[in-house]
Amino acid sequence: MSRVCSICGKGQTTGNNVSHSKRRTRRTFKANVQMVDFVQGGKVQSGYVCARCLKSDKVERA
Repeated sequence: MSRVCSICGKGQTTGNNVSHSKRRTRRTFKANVQMVDFVQGGKVQSGYVCARCLKSDKVERA
């Protein structure tokens, strides 16, 4: 199971490491997702939810 938010679909994205000499190498930015139990459609589910969805009350925790 990939670490993607079950609510909004936020996942990892890519960018660059930039050194002092401005040399660029590829890197990944991982989403801040937490494994939580939440209610969706009247059923309790377990899955990854990002911190932004948890803070904005887009999901009801079980």
